[in-house]
Amino acid sequence: MLYFETMSEIKQPSGGQYVEYMDQIPMQAWIGIGAVAIATVVWMMKENKSEETDCKVKVDHQAKQIEYEGEEFVHASPLMKDKCIESLNREVNTLHDVFLHGLKQSEGGPCVGWRPGPDQPYKWLTYQQVLTRAQHFGSGLVHEGAKTQPEQFIGIFSQNRVEWKITEQACNSFSMVVVPLYDTLGPQSIKHIMTQCDLKIVVVDNNGKAKSLLSGVKEGQFTATLIIMMSQPNEEVTNLAKETDTKVMTFEQVEEVGKNNLKEFVPPKPEDLHTICYTSGTTGLPKGVMLTHGNLIANQAGVFAIGQDSFLKMNNKDVHISYLPLAHVFERLVAQQMYYCGASVGFFQGDVKLLLSDVSALKPTVFPMVPRLINRIYDKIWAGVSQSFIKKFLLERALKSKLALLKKGIVTRDTIWDKIVFGKVQNMMGGRGRIFITGAAPVSLEVINFMRAALGVNFTEGYGQTEATAAISITIPGDFESGSVGTPAVCNMIKLVDVPEKDYYAKEGKGEVCAKGPNIFVGYYKDPDKTKETLDEDGWLHTGDVGMWLPNGSLKIIDRKKNIFKLAQGEYIAPEKIEGIFTQSPAIAQVFMHGESLKASLVAVVIPDSESFVTWCNGKGVSGGYEELCNNTDVKKLVLEDMCALGRKRGLKSFELPKKIHLSPELFSVENELLTPTFKSRRPQLLHRYKAEIDEMYKDLD
Repeated sequence: MLYFETMSEIKQPSGGQYVEYMDQIPMQAWIGIGAVAIATVVWMMKENKSEETDCKVKVDHQAKQIEYEGEEFVHASPLMKDKCIESLNREVNTLHDVFLHGLKQSEGGPCVGWRPGPDQPYKWLTYQQVLTRAQHFGSGLVHEGAKTQPEQFIGIFSQNRVEWKITEQACNSFSMVVVPLYDTLGPQSIKHIMTQCDLKIVVVDNNGKAKSLLSGVKEGQFTATLIIMMSQPNEEVTNLAKETDTKVMTFEQVEEVGKNNLKEFVPPKPEDLHTICYTSGTTGLPKGVMLTHGNLIANQAGVFAIGQDSFLKMNNKDVHISYLPLAHVFERLVAQQMYYCGASVGFFQGDVKLLLSDVSALKPTVFPMVPRLINRIYDKIWAGVSQSFIKKFLLERALKSKLALLKKGIVTRDTIWDKIVFGKVQNMMGGRGRIFITGAAPVSLEVINFMRAALGVNFTEGYGQTEATAAISITIPGDFESGSVGTPAVCNMIKLVDVPEKDYYAKEGKGEVCAKGPNIFVGYYKDPDKTKETLDEDGWLHTGDVGMWLPNGSLKIIDRKKNIFKLAQGEYIAPEKIEGIFTQSPAIAQVFMHGESLKASLVAVVIPDSESFVTWCNGKGVSGGYEELCNNTDVKKLVLEDMCALGRKRGLKSFELPKKIHLSPELFSVENELLTPTFKSRRPQLLHRYKAEIDEMYKDLD
């Protein structure tokens, strides 16, 4: 995912600006503030009734257990009536309907906005302007040969921007299907998608992407008939287009053609395909998740019905900052709700280094985040106060006071601590944030509760996957201590299925999480075998995650069924595949790759090859015995460099490479119970055996 890979490039995350702010305060002021803070601690720890603001939401978060088709252990939201919800409005059943509903709700207000430059204010298009341009662009596509039917696929290879939305809306209104591409898929995956979907028309945002597609056409990897560019084509692209006999048009040219050959909308049906969303996958090529209009409408309804009159309430005055990739369903689901309400969506400039500047200019009320960004803010804030007793004291006192309120179900930003400690953090998020949502990967309870206290917002966490459109469950106000992923969305039921090989049983409230409802995908494109592996004959989606029901009825994720895990930025890791590549090195005999859902990087325990390791090291200019070399810091660096070079050569992505390694002279074996009789790694035993070394590697990492 482009976002997750580039978030690390932010020079000054939110916490960095917070630190700068704290450092600007003179010592005399700190002494005065400290005295005031100490004097008010006792007062603050008492129940200040005025702090119970309208942010406090009372919700019955008990999930009820129901029987479905005679099956046991099926849970559903207490808001569910006779069946899973399919829409928030009987008249809104497709994404074309969503936008028309938003057009009415907007009352002529802004729809999508962008910043022409770093120091410039946002410019806006109204809902009517977007709809008009979508009709022009869709008509232009039709004039250039596109069909108004769900068999017509239109590729989008672009960062979030106004033209992305116009393209999507044109497809939504003319019954075409959106197939997003994104950079981190890699060349082989791009080739696979272009070929599997037989994409003839692709909309791109810059010359680099146009060049990569045209080069693929030139090399005979796939064919394309029309490349539509949001920017002006350069000479290289123009020449490649001529060489490959591929038509290249600008976005404006297609709109102009459509304006002069205007077509009426051809609205889709709920069961029509809306998008094929390719997941990055864990092994092999990505899989194309087929999602219908009905899937997206149901998931929107299932999520927002839970809090549409309370903590998720939105209207046409709300503003959303769009920077998470639109190629993925999490961002599209949030944006969909904004369009439904007639609210505004402001796009970032495309440079994550400028994200906070965009936030400052936009002042969003709706702010989706991912754990990687949340963790960076958290770490930077604490790092900024670590060298000052008074600063640390104030932050700890402020946090303690607000966490005490949180335990009572009170979420507020109207305390003295918000004025003297947390106000700057809130202002860096725009100062108007009401709805913060996180998803894509787990975030620790400590960190998310810190953010709830610091920002004074509920901070909803969602759990799900692309195959469920986006969310399967979400957390709700009041459940701040369980570490759960919340209550089932109203659009699906959840059941747990026995995983006997790991001693998880549904009768004990533990098992593989399975979901069923109108938000569940219809299958993987042209891949019936993998579809059957994931979607059973009764329509239950098998997520591969292991969960447990908590006493309050909420769901907690505790394990993975298979040896696949997700890093903090949302990327899935298949460790055996990576280990197999690294053991191809002549210096390495065995590897145990480890990652954690709250960490963004992998670490590895490496067993050097006892027969070749000494010679290998000698060739690198380092001498010594086998065990001596295993304890040599310089050798460790050499082995890590060799592993990363080999991994890149074998096509591993950056997040699949270890950031740190531990060299051990002890082979994994059946005798020491680190291997099975068939010589497979016993991963739980390996984790237990090397826990201290793994904890040490993760110190100061990420």
